[in-house]
Amino acid sequence: MTTLIIARHGNTFEKGEIPRRVGAKTDLPLVESGRAQAKAIGAWLKRASLYPTAVYCSELQRTRETATLALKEAGYKEPVFPLKIFNEIDYGPDENKTEEDVIARVGKQAIKDWDERAIVPKGWNFNADQCIQDWTNFAGHIVDDKQDCVMVVTSNGIARFAPHLTGDFDGFIAQHPLKISTGAVCVLSHDNGQWHVMGWNIKPMA
Repeated sequence: MTTLIIARHGNTFEKGEIPRRVGAKTDLPLVESGRAQAKAIGAWLKRASLYPTAVYCSELQRTRETATLALKEAGYKEPVFPLKIFNEIDYGPDENKTEEDVIARVGKQAIKDWDERAIVPKGWNFNADQCIQDWTNFAGHIVDDKQDCVMVVTSNGIARFAPHLTGDFDGFIAQHPLKISTGAVCVLSHDNGQWHVMGWNIKPMA
């Protein structure tokens, strides 16, 4: 059996600061609360007796920092490998804009469709089919390598396509919200030739 842990990076905005839709072209560091979330992920890993023998992140500092702090908190010494496939999506004209500005351009229904069904709004520079294929290739690789436990730290935009691994994305979204909170984790397991979602949007700091 292979366990795949997917974590969303920690907060990149201070409390009271107006969040913006930051994607692949905006490389923000974690703020203090985000670092606390990263450490909470590490504590959760240790409590759950989950030891990832391979850890991956995006090329953005918010994911690398989250992964590094989580491993340090857990007392694990595995290296962290950045992979381009886990970079946040490119929001095109909406990059680094407030949600109010984004909705003004694409409309509320487009954001609802993105949040609930992962339908990409017009203008965003992102290929959903390629993202699904990237997850499929990555998951196949770790299964073929017979890895027991792997962790990926990425963004909400990328992580929401991981449930396609189950082969029943529509069934998944009928039972779970796609959005993942900052600092939250999801757990998938592969057994008898099939991926299953064991936990989604688990909040270690809750």
